[in-house]
Amino acid sequence: MDFVSRVLPELRPILSLFPPLNLPDGLAMARQSPTAPSQQSEDVHTASRHISGAAGQEMLVKIYEPARRNQDPLPALLWIHGGGYVLGHPDMDDGLCETYVKSANCVVVSVDYRLAPEHPYPAAIEDCYEALVWLTKNADTLNIDSSRVAIAGASAGGGLTAALSLMARDKGGPAIAFQMPLYPMIDDRNTTPSSYEITDERAIWNRSSNLAGWSMYLGEQAKGEISPYAAPARAENLAGLPPTYTCVGQLDPFRDETIDYVAKLAQAGVDVEFQLYPGCFHGFDAIVPNAEVSRRAREGYIHALVKALNP
Repeated sequence: MDFVSRVLPELRPILSLFPPLNLPDGLAMARQSPTAPSQQSEDVHTASRHISGAAGQEMLVKIYEPARRNQDPLPALLWIHGGGYVLGHPDMDDGLCETYVKSANCVVVSVDYRLAPEHPYPAAIEDCYEALVWLTKNADTLNIDSSRVAIAGASAGGGLTAALSLMARDKGGPAIAFQMPLYPMIDDRNTTPSSYEITDERAIWNRSSNLAGWSMYLGEQAKGEISPYAAPARAENLAGLPPTYTCVGQLDPFRDETIDYVAKLAQAGVDVEFQLYPGCFHGFDAIVPNAEVSRRAREGYIHALVKALNP
């Protein structure tokens, strides 16, 4: 059975609308693709700020909070956008971040980390760590409860979420109450069955694009020993990480690395919740947001976040 025939019927039509993502040659064109506009909610106030990044340069963060909030400190979420470590911007997730604010009654900070290949590893994870430190150091200014800080992201953002949990644990950095790496990009080795299985160019992200994405992200680091802060699947010890929620589509090249990660978390004594969605390709919930399975997936991870931030 070929790839398209395995995709859920409600998701299948979108596959003919997306041109193949040809990396690295098509990177510049992909970056020029416009972000789908989203109508700003009247219930959420959004502001942009520039903070000091890991490179000593200014880094954009977008802050979303309830438009009408009282003086009680709210829980907070650091959101990390996806894009294979080479694409993306916080603007692309405006609607989702607003949904987090309204559902979990929280403050969301979305970070504009540096992208490869111009800025290979460790630029992105160092920027994310600086954003986490900034968020917790400014808890009073942001009026957030620093004991209820979660981190989350999708795809490469999920990979950075998993890496950030490891880095914060190892550095004795800010406490993380919950992590939510959604269909995370965490294994540079590309040796799992699913990484070989998903090769169709109509797949939103396939083996070819994944090989290219990792090559651009790792740069010269690819010739040496790969740090688990670059590829969290390489981490040998997951003990002490925060409670975790994750999900992945069965037709995602990241399926098996996600399942392996879930198993290692459970074996390390970390509370972990996981959902596998048959017939779903990479990023299905964002690309076909109104499909029934997408709404169900989104409800699942939003509910997990609400429960974690408002115990």
